[in-house]
Amino acid sequence: MANPAKAKGTSWETTLVAYLREHHNPGARRNAQMGRLDIGDIDGYYLHATEAKAEKTITLSSYIAQATKEAVHAGQPYGCAVVKRRMKGVADGYVVRDVATDVRLMNRLRDMEEALQDVGFDRWYALDKQHRETV
Repeated sequence: MANPAKAKGTSWETTLVAYLREHHNPGARRNAQMGRLDIGDIDGYYLHATEAKAEKTITLSSYIAQATKEAVHAGQPYGCAVVKRRMKGVADGYVVRDVATDVRLMNRLRDMEEALQDVGFDRWYALDKQHRETV
């Protein structure tokens, strides 16, 4: 690839997709770029349009603006940027969203957990225990 910055970005996207496939969603994949109607770099990070960023200079505000716009195009409720941490592996990267988006996500999580407790407390309890043990 003639453009080293593009090659670095492509490598990060590919590595991130492999991680998501192993740990989150086997159907995760890279998206084709669609210009002004872009839907994010990666599909398959649940409920999110995902921008993958591997740049020397990190500009969070532009990443979040881009991810938020692309979430609308993708029909997803949330946008986030997954930023590569220099000299670290994919699991040490950062998932970044603005506070308003994070609060909406946490409200959804809270509401869904309460609903699950109401209809299947034993199932909720088992899942809660499982996720607490992975910390």
